[in-house]
Amino acid sequence: MIFEPDEVPDVDHDVPLDLTGDAAVDAWRGVAAEDVDEPGRGLAGMLRSRSRRLLGSLLRPHRRSLALAALLITCNVAAQLAGPLLVREGIDNGIPPLLDGGSGSLRPLLTVVVALVAITLLGAASFNGFLMITGRIGQDVLLDLRRRVFVHFQDLSMSFHEKYTSGRVISRQTSDVEALGEMLKFGIVTLATSTLLIAGIAVVLVVLNAQLAIPILVALPVLWVLTRWFRGQSERAYRATRDAIALVIVHFVESLGGIQAVHAFRREPRNQEIFEHLDDRYRQANVWSQRLAGTYGPGVQLVGRLTTAIVIFYGGWLAIDGKVSVGVLAAFLLYLRRFFEPMQELSQFYNLFQASAAGLEKLSGVLDEDATVASPANPVTLTHASGALRFDAVGFAYRERPVLTDFDLDVPAGETIAIVGATGAGKTTVARLAARFWDPTSGRVMLDGVDLREFDALELHRAIVTVTQENFLFTGSVAENIGLGRPDAPRADVEAAARAIGAHDFISALPDGYDTDVHQKGARLSAGQRQLVAFARAFLADPAALILDEATSSLDIPSERLVQRALRTLLADRTAVIIAHRLTTVEIADRVVVLERGRIVEDGPPRELIDRGGEYAGLHQAWLDSLV
Repeated sequence: MIFEPDEVPDVDHDVPLDLTGDAAVDAWRGVAAEDVDEPGRGLAGMLRSRSRRLLGSLLRPHRRSLALAALLITCNVAAQLAGPLLVREGIDNGIPPLLDGGSGSLRPLLTVVVALVAITLLGAASFNGFLMITGRIGQDVLLDLRRRVFVHFQDLSMSFHEKYTSGRVISRQTSDVEALGEMLKFGIVTLATSTLLIAGIAVVLVVLNAQLAIPILVALPVLWVLTRWFRGQSERAYRATRDAIALVIVHFVESLGGIQAVHAFRREPRNQEIFEHLDDRYRQANVWSQRLAGTYGPGVQLVGRLTTAIVIFYGGWLAIDGKVSVGVLAAFLLYLRRFFEPMQELSQFYNLFQASAAGLEKLSGVLDEDATVASPANPVTLTHASGALRFDAVGFAYRERPVLTDFDLDVPAGETIAIVGATGAGKTTVARLAARFWDPTSGRVMLDGVDLREFDALELHRAIVTVTQENFLFTGSVAENIGLGRPDAPRADVEAAARAIGAHDFISALPDGYDTDVHQKGARLSAGQRQLVAFARAFLADPAALILDEATSSLDIPSERLVQRALRTLLADRTAVIIAHRLTTVEIADRVVVLERGRIVEDGPPRELIDRGGEYAGLHQAWLDSLV
């Protein structure tokens, strides 16, 4: 996928390869609409109902701890608010007795000092307790959220994962969760302390001296306008920054993912040019964001300093006139200084809140996705399945495009059938319906006369196992990968399965035998060896029915012949459905079913169909010609 610097898309999603320029941009924007934040919705609007439900469910188990945290932060704020009042008391009532020739008592001043120390210790202790509790709650919430997301992604059907790109899946589990983590780690502290301080100080200032509060009332509209401007601009800057880093990441991943083509066609200079353009765009977005912060923070500080200067002048004039005590003026100035600092902190909190709200919205959207292949409330017990499969008037549409219509097929227990046909005939659809990776849109797929939808998914997938050409090997030993379907299987059973399939010799020749680490995705093994491990895995699982979906199509001729011998062992005495383009595997089938546009056009033993000279005979002859 190639984009010119002025044609880069705004978000990280796949678009058709034949789209370029504005068409590509529009396609990316349309596909990614759910990932684009909506600016200008306000703090409350940014948390939609489903986000609030998710957050509520995550916090509900911690209600008592949250109540205790609220009590502790209230104590901390109260201690902070009490400080200037004690200063006023010390100045107005503690110092004057000592100025009359030194004959006055120290007790009032000492009382104030002791009280200041006490509230300082109380504030520190309560704030420490608040941080400890909220920190533990935050980590527990993230642990619960990660578990939910991981479990839910595993439960979602194949159709979801086919339309949801891997980049978005990873983003949900990493950056979106971490955004909420940053909010819980730093945002709660800022929001709680700043909000309570601003509200508390505003009340105290008016109560302390209403006349001195007049300059603050004049400054508040200025601060409101400045804050509203900052909020609107920061939303735009946040969105620009987020889109820019998405573009940097997608170009980086795509360039490395296609590194072989990059080297082969000397694409490095052009990739570097595009990357530098995207990186500069990201830099500009960050500069914009920093410029906003550099304007808003000093702006609030300027308003605060001017207000303080006015209060000093006006308060000093009132103090000289005897209408305000020096202690009240000193306390008022201390409160005034603390009044403007939380406002600057809240501006930083707003950026953090935007990121966490966007992440929470995406996470709640994923968790609200219903599994299209769901387990029934009261599943039928599946004990000793014989493996008989039946498609009864099955219809299936993929993204509103009909693939199967009134499809009927019987596969008796123990029979091996091969399904062949041109690309797009519906072969893979049949395989996925038989394994219940998808559910039909009409009709029924049955195992031993029972609709697959009535079985528990775990039990069903023990009875029906699928082997594909892309069999995934997990990082770990060969033995662990063979035992995937039976993790508790003894080593003797694992080795017996490998011997039966014909994989024992090459496994024994590996550096550590069955304990050899296959590396990521089985990179240490050849394609044929990986397929043999997959067959041994299926043999050890011992299913009643086996689905082979293009299981040998990626192998070379020597590897395919090795695998063919393994197949005869694997398919013995069990129901099998073989999907194949290459007809080598079809020769071992009892029956061949030829599909055309989702319908069966031929059905019978392979030799009989060849003799008829029909559709299968033509496919068979074309295959023979390709071998010459």
